[in-house]
Amino acid sequence: MATAPVAVGDWLVIAPIIITAMGGALCLMLRKRINIQPSLGILFLALLVICDIALLVRVVQNGPITMVMGRWLPPFGIAFSVDIVGAMLALVAAIVALVAAIYAVFDIDETRRRYGFYPFLMLLMTGVSGAFLTGDIFNLYVWFEVLLIASFGLIIIGSKVEQFDGAVRYTFLNLIATTLFLIATGYLYGVLGTLNMADIAMKVRAGGAALPLGTIAALYLLAFAMKAAAFPVNFWLPASYHTPNIVVSAVFGGLLTKVGVYALIRTMVMLMPDHRVAMSDIIVWLALLTMLTGALGALAQSDVRRLLGYLVISGIGSMLAGVALGTVPGIAGAVFYAVHSIIVITALYLVVGIMGRLCNAFDLPGLGGLYGKDPLLAAMFLILALAVAGLPPFSGFWPKVILVEAAFQEDQFWLAAGILVTGFLTTMAVGRIWLHGFWRGGPQGTPDGAQNLPAGRLENRQRTVLYLPVMVLIVLVIVLGIWPDPMIKAASLGAEGMINPAAYIQSVFGSVQ
Repeated sequence: MATAPVAVGDWLVIAPIIITAMGGALCLMLRKRINIQPSLGILFLALLVICDIALLVRVVQNGPITMVMGRWLPPFGIAFSVDIVGAMLALVAAIVALVAAIYAVFDIDETRRRYGFYPFLMLLMTGVSGAFLTGDIFNLYVWFEVLLIASFGLIIIGSKVEQFDGAVRYTFLNLIATTLFLIATGYLYGVLGTLNMADIAMKVRAGGAALPLGTIAALYLLAFAMKAAAFPVNFWLPASYHTPNIVVSAVFGGLLTKVGVYALIRTMVMLMPDHRVAMSDIIVWLALLTMLTGALGALAQSDVRRLLGYLVISGIGSMLAGVALGTVPGIAGAVFYAVHSIIVITALYLVVGIMGRLCNAFDLPGLGGLYGKDPLLAAMFLILALAVAGLPPFSGFWPKVILVEAAFQEDQFWLAAGILVTGFLTTMAVGRIWLHGFWRGGPQGTPDGAQNLPAGRLENRQRTVLYLPVMVLIVLVIVLGIWPDPMIKAASLGAEGMINPAAYIQSVFGSVQ
């Protein structure tokens, strides 16, 4: 038993949970002071970003870190275990949440603030951070519940009919997935007698072939595929993500499905690798069909918000391709793609929100003239469109290169072809938005010309508050595109830690193992 005081730096493991929980509680207590809600939310999320940066630095320097609650030793105590993958995703999620909180200053009106936007956002980040940092599979379920409760509140803020319709579909499918997750976890505990991830990894590797884990692995695959919006259980996402305020859609599209992908990587790659191998052909087909249905669905849409929802699905397919491969390059490509997708999808939703403000429409026929109205917005969208399509020199190029190369190394030529074809179809989908919204001189049915520019306008302060957070994300997209080496190295280290979790196990049990 370790009796020495916990190192100050190790408190960073649970600091994200403390910061977001305290921030949410304070926002809730001051919910009637709607004028200070944005300042509180931005302050606590800025602290979260700083904390996650420090945590990532510490993990890179010292390897995985574990803190077990109370005096209950592992595997019995509730453990927070952070490796480089969890720390990276927690940091990117915090940056996206901070950007959304700034953007929401003008996107969320006083009524929606009174209904609890900022407390719900803090609660959502508590769940997201907990999911990325937990070392206990039952508590992974608990953090999923926390973020789902917050998302249920966020999706209906505004109380429009379409929001309730989207919320019903979103809630129903996610509750089914959560139930399957809980059932699988109960079976896993019945078989292994433990819920600590490091302990599960050791026991499965020690005698996994003799354990009845195939059904449990299949349940986890189905549950997390539903949460990640993979084919064929992805129809709930485009039916719900376009209904709330655009900043809520941005947070949902950027973050929530990636938590499902992270959980899938953690369980299938680190905890049950042999069963991932047994189901690799199934996961390959899931990846291909998810990529293609997402890209084709995006081509078929006229509502830009629904189009972005299908692009979210398509990106999930690319991440599943890495899981299907199961190699270090494959998992590294999936992790890199997840980071890229969180940033780019969030930024695309926010840019589309500005387009909707200027044109008073979100459908392609109602858009037009935006290049003449706002060349800066046109440049911002073009960068993000190239990035989401996986074209150089932006962030989406490198993870696709890594995944295609990894697929060729494993003779998965259909998987490589699917990634490339999806990139082409995605280019066509975002190209339609560019042609209708920016290149065309005015909305459908009107003659081109300066007199037909969109009538909507933004005041200088509004423009600054809405554009600045998007520009921060675009800078990240450009940096990851022209200087990908640090991200590639970090993703590769994280992938190696998933496939060979010796350092992760060592952080939990020390030399006792």
